[in-house]
Order: sequence, then C-alpha cells, then structure tokens
Amino acid sequence: MSRYYIILNPISGRGSGLQHKQQIEQFCTENKLDFSLVVTERPGHALELAKAAVKAGVEVIVSAGGDGTANEVINGILLGNKEYKLDAAMAVIPVGRGNDFAFSMGIPVDFLAACQLLLTPENPHRVDIGSIVGGNFPTGRFFGNGVGIGFDAVVGFEAVKLKYLTGMPSYLVAALKTIFLYFKAPHLRVELDDKTIDGRYLMVSIMNGIRMGGGFFMAPAGNPSDGHFDLCVVDGMGKLATFPMIMKFMKGTQPGDPRVQMLSSKTIHVTSLTGGIPCHADGETVCENGQKVDISILPAALRLLA
Repeated sequence: MSRYYIILNPISGRGSGLQHKQQIEQFCTENKLDFSLVVTERPGHALELAKAAVKAGVEVIVSAGGDGTANEVINGILLGNKEYKLDAAMAVIPVGRGNDFAFSMGIPVDFLAACQLLLTPENPHRVDIGSIVGGNFPTGRFFGNGVGIGFDAVVGFEAVKLKYLTGMPSYLVAALKTIFLYFKAPHLRVELDDKTIDGRYLMVSIMNGIRMGGGFFMAPAGNPSDGHFDLCVVDGMGKLATFPMIMKFMKGTQPGDPRVQMLSSKTIHVTSLTGGIPCHADGETVCENGQKVDISILPAALRLLA
C-alpha cells in the first residue's frame, strides 16, 4: 500500500475539489511521493476509505476537501486506529468552502503551501479531538474543530442551501436570513466540569479549534493541543443587536462583551429546557431539534501534519 493515501472529495468547494485533482497528482509525482488517490462517491465514503486505509497500513491519510471531508477522515482514522491498534497520521489539503479545521490546526489554506507539508511527514503534531453523542449520532461522532449549538448551527444549515455562494459570503447571507426569519434562542442548561449555567442562549460554541463559518473567530485564543475545549456562550438578544455581535465574531473581539461568556471545560452536557437544540459538529448536522448532546475531549488523539 502507498505511504500516502489521498481521499479527494470532488464536490468540495462547489466543485473545486475535482479541479485540483490533476494538481495534486502532479505535485506528488514531481516530488516522488509514494501515493495513491481515490475520489469519493457519496456521503460517508471518505470515512469508509480512511478506515480501510488504516487497516491496510497507510502511514499518512490525506483529506483533500473541506471541513466535512476532514471530519469523515478523522472519524475513519480514529475508528481504524482503535480497531486495528495502529496510529495512522492525517494530512489536509484544504479545497473546501470554509476550511476552518485546516486554519485552526495551523495548516496553510493556500493549496501549494498545504501540499508542502506532505514532504515532511516524520514529526506530526499531536492534536486533541472531540467526541459528541446525541441526535443523529447516538453512539458518538468525532470532530476536530468544534460544535455549534443554536444560531451558528442554523446559519450553517442555511449556508449549505445557497447554491451560488461559497466561503464567508455564503455564511453572511445565511446569517442575515437566520436573524430575520428563523431563530429564537432556546432555554439551555450547560453542565461543565466545574459549574452549571442555564439561560436563553443565542448560541453555544464549543471549540477545539479557533474559527467556524469561514471567518468567525469563536475562540480567538483556542489551542487544539491544550486538553480542553474553549466555549463561547452568547446570551439571547434582539434581532437588531445580533448583527453587530456577528461583526465582533469576525474580528474575534467578543471576549469582554457582557453578553458573552468565555469558558473552558473537558466535558460538556447541553440539555434543552424549552425549545429544541439545533447542533452541528464540524459542519455535520447532529440534530435540528434535539434535546441533549454530550461532548468530551480526547487529548492528543490524532497525529496531524500541521
């Protein structure tokens, strides 16, 4: 089996994934890398391919796509590492819409700069990984970057529906749509390691990384190797106050705002007291109207070229 196994999502970034296929193959060939490349065919395929690659003894499994592809590859690698008692590493070539996982992990979002990381696979960094149980994943799902509950989850759901926009513009349009048409802050109980809070929260962002939505800095001081999550909990507010708050997240200046709590914890249990929980993990829908999610950190769970 090849040393590098590249899993390419052809529809990432509204089709930019497939457009980069020839460039990826050219880069690997010119640098004499021992590689094979496979193109995904359906949702969930990257997870299956990554797990099979671990079993086959691949050293580095490469996610060539966006945050959804990276999430599937993370799950495939960790499931495979556990089942086959191995320790395969991961690399990322970010060609998606938001590329928040790559950004948060210190991977260049520039295509060629990210490819250069494949040339130095000897010392991957150990990074933390999160696990979430609930909704569509009653037995659990791994995530690399973060979980969004409330407003930012609904924005993500709406951004996916926009056919002709990508990256930050798609999230901004989706945010405006969510502010004026969809969202009402649910009443949540949030249980942390050392305390419990409850209230009507616009959103609860549980971050292993730094950024979501292609440019919203939910945890500007986040560190994916510190053994805990950084939380950003935002109080419910009126529609007219929500948009200025979004602008703060684009700059990472929300810490210190009296309506924002910046917290940390290794485990988090979120329960809906009134209203349902819309929730995503790395952009993957966990639930649209759930009642409870349980989240925990797995310190240094993944070797990553970053």
